[in-house]
Amino acid sequence: MKFGYVRCAALCPEVKVAEVYYNVKKITELMEEADRKGVFGAVFPEMCITGYSCGDLFLQKTLLEGAVDGLFEIKEKSRGMTPVFVVGLPLSVLGKLYNTAAVIYDGEILGIVPKTFIPNYNEFYEKRYFETAPKENTTIDLRGEKVPFGTRLVFMPEGFEEGAFAVEICEDLWACVPPSSYHALAGAAVIFNPSAGNEITGKAAYRRDLVKNQSARLIAGYVYSCAGEGESTTDVVYSGHRLICENGRLLAESKLFDENNMTVCDLDLGLIDCERRRNTSFETSREGYEYITFPYIWAENNDLLREIDPAPFVPSDEDKREERCREIIAVQAAGLKKRLLHVGVKDVVIGVSGGLDSTHALLIAAEAFHLAGLDVKGIHTVSMPCFGTSERTRNNATGLCEVLGTSFEEVKIADAVRQHFKDIGHNEAVHDLTYENSQARERTQVLMDLASRYGGFVIGTGDLSELALGFATYNGDHMSMYNVNCSIPKTLIRYLIKYFADFGGGRLKEILYDILDTPVSPELLPPNEAGAISQVTEDIVGPYELHDFFLYCMMRTGFPPEKIFYLANVAFKGKYDEKTILKWLKKFYYRFFAQQYKRSAVPDGPKVGSVSLSPRGDWRMPSDACVKLWINSLEKIIV
Repeated sequence: MKFGYVRCAALCPEVKVAEVYYNVKKITELMEEADRKGVFGAVFPEMCITGYSCGDLFLQKTLLEGAVDGLFEIKEKSRGMTPVFVVGLPLSVLGKLYNTAAVIYDGEILGIVPKTFIPNYNEFYEKRYFETAPKENTTIDLRGEKVPFGTRLVFMPEGFEEGAFAVEICEDLWACVPPSSYHALAGAAVIFNPSAGNEITGKAAYRRDLVKNQSARLIAGYVYSCAGEGESTTDVVYSGHRLICENGRLLAESKLFDENNMTVCDLDLGLIDCERRRNTSFETSREGYEYITFPYIWAENNDLLREIDPAPFVPSDEDKREERCREIIAVQAAGLKKRLLHVGVKDVVIGVSGGLDSTHALLIAAEAFHLAGLDVKGIHTVSMPCFGTSERTRNNATGLCEVLGTSFEEVKIADAVRQHFKDIGHNEAVHDLTYENSQARERTQVLMDLASRYGGFVIGTGDLSELALGFATYNGDHMSMYNVNCSIPKTLIRYLIKYFADFGGGRLKEILYDILDTPVSPELLPPNEAGAISQVTEDIVGPYELHDFFLYCMMRTGFPPEKIFYLANVAFKGKYDEKTILKWLKKFYYRFFAQQYKRSAVPDGPKVGSVSLSPRGDWRMPSDACVKLWINSLEKIIV
């Protein structure tokens, strides 16, 4: 186990109906493979020891005794192995037959869980054989061994309560209120489900959604294994479908009728633990539950069997990305429309620079004006060239306003800034923070005063990434009356502009694509000798793709610095080395903590994603909080 990751597996051995010895052989072969892979928990299909499709043979004592023989053979085979195994079998208890799953670890049967909901519809006839699980836990004598028996059992490795898990069986998940709902509230972070669902058209998709949704509702990992090859095909067919989900996300899935018998993935129990802590609707309840602890020796897994997305704010699937872009644009435009109608203005002022942020803010303003039925001439776009403005950005800003049909004016601020330098005694040749911030604040003053003249308000353009790093001039570009971009990270804003470009076409597309190709810069320092941008933001604060990754991991998942560093190295392998990642991660934490005072005084703006830094919404942090604990964690890392 490393940083809370535990390896889980859904296994599906080939079976022969009622041929216990053959089935046990195939089960133990997969047990050995799971052990070699360093698996923590592995689930086999429902009644895999005998096969699910035995029919009236379940009423034969010979089969039932053979199943128990098989269980004890599996128990012995598990000695010295790393995984906990969940294995299905029919079990007779006090004269009644139950469809059960045995939880086995290192030569012991930790407990046996009976099925709660017994299907008896369509192709299922389980009530012909099996009883519903007893309402309360008990202890049964199984060939001289005392074994916990019941549905309300939670299994927990000693010293690691985040690794608690529980079991429900097939139809239990399909019921109105699955037992796993109670298991999760009792502390189970992973649910194992041995199943035997047969395959009919469309059922796999429904099953996939069911498992995903239950993992989301429970804030849990869910490992599901269906019966497959070798089950009787007299009336139905079994596909061996296997699924591993986590908090609503499908992590791994087998193909239907896949010849591979094992689906393996690493679940993030640290993430599950964090999500449950932050969710106040997740109210724990342990009534009636028995907690079975056992000493567990963790396998050393140096690899990570799951995908780590380097751009967590951006959907990797192109169709989903387009859908997400439409949603975000709709939220931003609706937010601005509401503010326009509430204030009762028909005019807004926005500074345009030809950069990403002001471009997107302008596009959203145009959308909002169309939604509100207002004339886009009421959007007063203002270009304010000064010492660092390049011809490229200036021309793009002008051209964009022409295409959108907004009002446009240029206010050259160089003379005003020079007068300000003279007033405060600053040497213009010294290109320091005063030199830069004076320009930013002069631009804000121009926008605010023009808004007064037009009887409107100023639309802000700063994005989420800049807010996180504090890369904004306090009471300069930091301030506006409504900031439409406050929840948009830098890595996402490019795709939003590209969406506008591709659907707009023509000259709009040409201009927007050139803006996308322009280096991100505040353009506060003079251009180089060739007239190109000399001040590149990412040379100063670091790559935005790294900072957005850090921000997501810290804010959305609550990961500690060491884990974020580890995941960044996985996500950006081959692009950034460890030393570079560590350097910018330290910079991220220093800036994030030091710049909170700016976030404590930001204007209103719409939340569009799961991460927001609004002091009135998602993020409440003292402006004088100390970063030492976080930095100390990173100082221990040797690269």
